[in-house]
Amino acid sequence: MIRVGLTGWGDHPAAYSTTTKASDKLFDYSGHFPVVEVDSSFYAIPKDSSIRKWLADTPKSFHFIVKAYQGMTGHLRENLPYETKGEMFQAFRQAAQIFLDDNRLAMVLVQFPPWFDCQFKNVQYIRYVKEQLKDFPIAIEFRNRTWYDDPFRTGTLKLLKDLELIHTVCDEPQAGEGSVPLVSQATADKALLRIHGRNIHGWRNPGNAEEWRKVRFLYKYNENELHELKEVVEALQRQAEDVYVIFNNNSDYDAFPNAKRMLEILDVNYKGLAPKQLDLFGEDME
Repeated sequence: MIRVGLTGWGDHPAAYSTTTKASDKLFDYSGHFPVVEVDSSFYAIPKDSSIRKWLADTPKSFHFIVKAYQGMTGHLRENLPYETKGEMFQAFRQAAQIFLDDNRLAMVLVQFPPWFDCQFKNVQYIRYVKEQLKDFPIAIEFRNRTWYDDPFRTGTLKLLKDLELIHTVCDEPQAGEGSVPLVSQATADKALLRIHGRNIHGWRNPGNAEEWRKVRFLYKYNENELHELKEVVEALQRQAEDVYVIFNNNSDYDAFPNAKRMLEILDVNYKGLAPKQLDLFGEDME
């Protein structure tokens, strides 16, 4: 099955009714797509009460990709709000287990930072993450090109396959070491394609973090590019049972229309989505 969705649900205006409250945005979102990436868990491990509300707000067939907390991936290396690394992973496991118990967890997305390069200690850390999250499906996303360099690419993919880790395929700007090539190869029964846009100038951090966040994913895919991505999806579909496609190009709200168009190109129609809400005047929000 191919499941197409977006990163987060709170910032896609076209997904909502004109009368939708902030607390109801996930419900409206789940009327369009069968999966979402929970990006807020990168900044703080979500509370049990929040997770249970998300589950209650969405159909039973709706899936969540839960992004690993930044302390687990090496993005945050100081001032961790946990006394030990074990305590941190335990808190995350407790949160992820709620999704898993309800059969709603698509995978945990472990996205490593650009400085996480291909070397022995980092290979060992991937093994450590696997052991810490052994009860959960795990997707690994690299953001350092060395994992795909000629001397290491075969070993990287073999490592993921041997550990039954999901290879995250990325479409992103080709901006040197801090970006990765698109490698359409699955390593597990699930595959993940994350679509970041192709804004090469915006991808590089100019030093102003606030401005960078505004432009990094500023990109709208054209028709030809979406058909190129269709071929990637179909290649992954031949290798894996389930393919998840997440659009992350939302600096100017382009993720929603691009994802909807991709569904048309793939000729995919979902059953069991949440019913569309009506706006104030009784018209379908689409």
